[in-house]
Amino acid sequence: MKLYEYARKAGKILKEKKKEQAGRYLFPVRRMEQFAPVKGQRVVAMTFDDGPMALPPNPVNGKYGHNESLTALLIEIMAAYGARGTFDIIGSTQENYPDHAGSLNTSKWGGTIHDHYPQFGKDEFAGAANQPALIDKLIAGGHELSNHSFRHVLFGPNKVVYGSRHHFKTLGEVAGDLRQLHELIESTHHYVMTFSRPPHYIDKIPDGYSSYDAYALLGYDYLAAGFDGGGWLPSTGDYQADIRKMTEPLEKVLKANPDAMNGQIIFQKDGYNMSLMTPIGHALEEHLKLLGDSGYRVVSAGELKRLSPFEDIDTGADYIEKLRHLDQKGYVIGYQNNTFKPDKPLTRGEMLTMTLTKKDYRDFLEKEVLGKGFHSQYKKCPYYPAYKKYGLLGQLDQNAGAVTADEVRKFLYESLHTEISLGSGKEVLRRDYISILPF
Repeated sequence: MKLYEYARKAGKILKEKKKEQAGRYLFPVRRMEQFAPVKGQRVVAMTFDDGPMALPPNPVNGKYGHNESLTALLIEIMAAYGARGTFDIIGSTQENYPDHAGSLNTSKWGGTIHDHYPQFGKDEFAGAANQPALIDKLIAGGHELSNHSFRHVLFGPNKVVYGSRHHFKTLGEVAGDLRQLHELIESTHHYVMTFSRPPHYIDKIPDGYSSYDAYALLGYDYLAAGFDGGGWLPSTGDYQADIRKMTEPLEKVLKANPDAMNGQIIFQKDGYNMSLMTPIGHALEEHLKLLGDSGYRVVSAGELKRLSPFEDIDTGADYIEKLRHLDQKGYVIGYQNNTFKPDKPLTRGEMLTMTLTKKDYRDFLEKEVLGKGFHSQYKKCPYYPAYKKYGLLGQLDQNAGAVTADEVRKFLYESLHTEISLGSGKEVLRRDYISILPF
């Protein structure tokens, strides 16, 4: 496990670097780890990965009645505290054979070549394809569903921790796996998912694309998390110690600053940990008590996003309602790292792209990228679809230049047939631009 812990630390550093790079471009997919604190209240989102699971918790929780299924137990506990969550579900890992079991307490605990949930050889007890009644129960309980992929196959290689694992090779394979689960949930349960989290947070696809491109094809946002609930780690050998290992970090954070979790997304495990134990079955209630005692409302990621759509925008800002409106309509107004940067001068690429929607990007990718090989111009500049839509590809190399009020006025009049009142000659800030967009 030392190698695994080292990889996690290295991954954290890499994640910060990737987050900084993701702040360069607007994109229809935003990676959401947290949101700006919700003004006047304390709100936190809670997410659960790898279910639904129909096997009993280990050990059972004698306080509650639904111990026949871990997921059913989690639903009951959440209901007892008036909490709602986002369940990041899989389809089924039954097709992930031939394979052989890995060693418990390691990253291969569920399988050597593939993951198997809830455990190796018992794949039929987890996933939406096998447990439709649990999916119905989640929806009936007011919980949100997110796409964690159908088979939980890695989107690309990870040689440090998962060197023996099979992975997808192309954007088409990744999108096809995601679409299989999306269509199953939509057709069987009449529910449309809008979030996804990649298996083990591996983003790069070997053909040069990434999870962001796959999510753009499905109309998703990227569901990350800023706080780890810890229920996936190997057991210490002492179950009570395992529970404390999950609860003490949250208790420490809230004690130091009761507002610290406002706008955060918490990661939890809907399944066994690496030792086939389920400390979440007891720790979840302790988490909810700690949050409740600090005045928190526990909601789904989608509800938190509706309240506070960006990481850097105060929910009391005078333009927040326009931001919420444009975001809910699917306009491409935010950067990949879930920031908006209201005081940044508007660039030419942004001026065009902020008039596009998630559907515009999806249509472009389906027509010109999926199954067509590597699209170097699009990958070099994500604003390519906007420049193509407006017949301005010859100006693509000018995408980073700031625009003046006169240029904005001309673009909106010629392209959207909209006349606006805006001062002349000066740069236009991004927050001013959204106020004049005619959507």
